[in-house]
Amino acid sequence: MDQPKTELQQGALGVGESIVMGVAGTAPAFSLAATTASLIAAVGILSAGTLVYCGLIMFGVTFAFMHLNRVIANAGASYSWVGQVFGPAAGFLAGWSLLVASAVFMVSGTTPAATATLLLINPAHANDTTAIAWVAAAWLALVSAVVVKGIKPTSYLQIIMTVIEVGVLVILIVAALIQYADHPVHAVGWRWFALSEFTPTLFATGSLTALFFFWGWDVTLNLTEETQNANEAPGRSAVAAMIIVALLFVFFVIACQYVLTDEEISQSSTNILFTLAEKLLPRPWSYLSIVAVMVSTVGTLETQILQFSRTMFAKGRDGALHPRYATVHPTWQTPWVATAVVSGLGFLLIFLSSLLPTVSDLIRTSVNAIGFQVCCYYSLSGFACAWYFRRTALQSPRQFVFLFLWPLLSATFLVFVGGYSIPTFDWLTDVIGIGGIAIGIVPFLWNRRRHGRWQAAQRIA
Repeated sequence: MDQPKTELQQGALGVGESIVMGVAGTAPAFSLAATTASLIAAVGILSAGTLVYCGLIMFGVTFAFMHLNRVIANAGASYSWVGQVFGPAAGFLAGWSLLVASAVFMVSGTTPAATATLLLINPAHANDTTAIAWVAAAWLALVSAVVVKGIKPTSYLQIIMTVIEVGVLVILIVAALIQYADHPVHAVGWRWFALSEFTPTLFATGSLTALFFFWGWDVTLNLTEETQNANEAPGRSAVAAMIIVALLFVFFVIACQYVLTDEEISQSSTNILFTLAEKLLPRPWSYLSIVAVMVSTVGTLETQILQFSRTMFAKGRDGALHPRYATVHPTWQTPWVATAVVSGLGFLLIFLSSLLPTVSDLIRTSVNAIGFQVCCYYSLSGFACAWYFRRTALQSPRQFVFLFLWPLLSATFLVFVGGYSIPTFDWLTDVIGIGGIAIGIVPFLWNRRRHGRWQAAQRIA
């Protein structure tokens, strides 16, 4: 009897496609629409500065991913590196945190796409959680079908959607800076970026939201086995993607405060892109902002399915989860079983989420829970990089900074933000954020008992 195929399509993605995947993974338009108002409400004029400093922190994690990928090019990315540096238990925790975050994102990612779709075709139902659930499920089914079909069709669709969303954001930023240059609502000053203006509590409060902005670029590393020059290109693409999205995020937040009053920002909630577009562009061109949010959420939904399926694929291949999850489609060379699992979880969570009273409650809860889970696996990866390269880092000042100090400081800060956030959450967010990770102990113990080979995995440090 033939063994199921367990090899992905090697060398399918070029550097350009990898960068696009990294940009799309952060969902620039969706992230800005979903969380800009919350960030400004939390830290006010320090919002742009919060994004700058959190971006610098995130670059430490990006460098950690880049350097670890040079040693181990694996679709499991964080799961694989942390497991081989600190052992199977830590690796499983890192991978499981990503799986849970991606599964939760099936709700927070599909909901804005569904809302935007209803705003375009049937505005009366744009706040109906039941209608939103059905449209969200339709988007999830469509995107899942494209992802299963192959990595090349997936990348082609991603390029189209990313060009549209980034193009709209650039238009809004440029229009804001030109039209309000002589009479900004909030004049930009160095005080917006001054570290002396922050208190530890204020910075920590804004950081969890800001970290959600930047999450997702690491999809490039989950696609490393399907990318040309697998050990080098994905990491460099991640750094390039981070530079692009950091510039977009900072300038967009400045543009919002340049154009909108505090009251307009507060009332806009998750429609801040449309609120900004309405003041800058005549109708129907302002509706481009709705299109941007829709394609952004669909695009990042696609990247999250990719991250989930590739991580589950790697775990199944290693025996950390059942080997069935490593099954690859014989023609399309995609992990179709793992993709079916995340789609099924997505459908379940979408319809459960329809029980929440409002869309804003749903988005807030899922964003906070994901922020905590991201802190978990990003910090473990940063610590793994610092520990693995602890001796190499002593060879030069540059290596000390990029291989050890920056990843270590970033990881330490993420632990602080994650710990600080726990008492600030409501009970539902804590259940999803912490309970989602904690429940991973069940499959971990089950598979450790079932699969001795994985239990005895070798470390590389």
